Amino acid sequence: MALVEREASQILVVDDELVIRQILADFLSMEGYQVETAEDGKAALEKLDSTTFDIVISDMKMPRIGGIELIETIRERGVDVLTVIMTAYGTVETAIDAMKKGAYDYLLKPFKMEEVIRVVERGLQNRKLQRENMILRETIALYRASEEISTSLSLSDVLDQLTGTTLRELPADEVIIHLTAEGGSVTLCTRASRNGHKYQPEHLELSALLHAHSEGQLVLAHGERCPQYLTADAPAVTSLLSVPLKVPQRLVGLVTAVSVTPGNRFSEGQRKLLSVLGGRAAAAVDNIRLFENLQLTFRETIQGFARALEAMDRYTAGHSDRVTRLSRLIALELDLPLEEVETVTQAALMHDIGKIGCQANLNKPGKLSAQEYEIFKAHPTFGRQILEPISFLRPIVSGVLSHHERWDGTGYPDGLKGEDIPLAARILAVADTYDAMTSSRAYRKALGHEVTMREIQRCAGSQFDPAVVSAFERAIERYREECRQRGVAVPE
Repeated sequence: MALVEREASQILVVDDELVIRQILADFLSMEGYQVETAEDGKAALEKLDSTTFDIVISDMKMPRIGGIELIETIRERGVDVLTVIMTAYGTVETAIDAMKKGAYDYLLKPFKMEEVIRVVERGLQNRKLQRENMILRETIALYRASEEISTSLSLSDVLDQLTGTTLRELPADEVIIHLTAEGGSVTLCTRASRNGHKYQPEHLELSALLHAHSEGQLVLAHGERCPQYLTADAPAVTSLLSVPLKVPQRLVGLVTAVSVTPGNRFSEGQRKLLSVLGGRAAAAVDNIRLFENLQLTFRETIQGFARALEAMDRYTAGHSDRVTRLSRLIALELDLPLEEVETVTQAALMHDIGKIGCQANLNKPGKLSAQEYEIFKAHPTFGRQILEPISFLRPIVSGVLSHHERWDGTGYPDGLKGEDIPLAARILAVADTYDAMTSSRAYRKALGHEVTMREIQRCAGSQFDPAVVSAFERAIERYREECRQRGVAVPE
């Protein structure tokens, strides 16, 4: 259902004297304003919870809640409305006090209606200028946010920018983003809040939101109109705004803003702002997914070549997958950031890709000749030459290139020493050695786990980084115990 803002300004008159309320309501209505009345501050706050007003004209002294307390409460709640105080007991001090509390202007009873009209017109003009300034600020913020979104290739950055801009530019307490998955299902992707989560994503009636968007309806609802988009057990909502994230002919997701603060209602202009921002975000999300799919396809192609090379010899089949599993265990044990864990994992999958360039049978029975060994030692360099031209694979190149370097500096191809060796390469060195020793080769049988571990421990500080060896010891024992509990065979 499309909702639009009223053209006529909304005024709330608050006074405990019925005659004053009626006179003001009649005169202001004749001037073209839409007017509602309340007998005191408490009744006024109830109306502000359900209706948006431009100006509140309130008496100062009233039962239950007076004018000063009313404007203080309005300011505390962050309600976007101008307040004018009127009283028959005015002094300079009371006027100053009212202004300090947040009042826009002050009327002294008995007043002339021309004076009231002038105050209202001046206040509305001031409000118009404020809104124009806000629109300019929102436009600039929208442009900047759109630029950042459109140039990003990180899904998390795009979603963070979308939620952050929505919270900053709209009176939202909660922003919830759902994205479509394979098969058309819609799943929660991220959420953000202004002051701690006050509303739960499961309270949104996704089917109703999706149906509205599929029908081209504008989802902008206030108060009693909100429950159609909420579950039966959802808490009360002041205002709800949802826009689709769409690319041509396809829904990418939806972003929903929720306000639970009394008086904080979304406007049609804010819906348009979020729609524009959502359009840029949808295009960015779609591009990122296409890019990630291309990356995945390319990565899988290279991994396929590496696995095909391993499959040419039954002794090395599955080596890269096992090294990958072990390397990931070590990286997690070292408590590396998840991004670095993924880099180590990808480097492990492709650590032997350079063997494609080795023109020799490196799996023959017996030892390699000196010439064959030199060819074998070139495979890390060949790996770098294969991967380095591919920009998104560059983070893994150092791990692939240096996984045969030694802690004491006697390794190859560059003779790096100690912490000059990239951490990913130090992790791969341990994982690669363990799998090589516990796997059968054409020239020897597999060694047992205990024998292999003693050899790795002996070489800590010479061939391997001692810290990586220690992490591996902890990780492999825990992994082996988990395998036993699942009934999975492990090297003995």
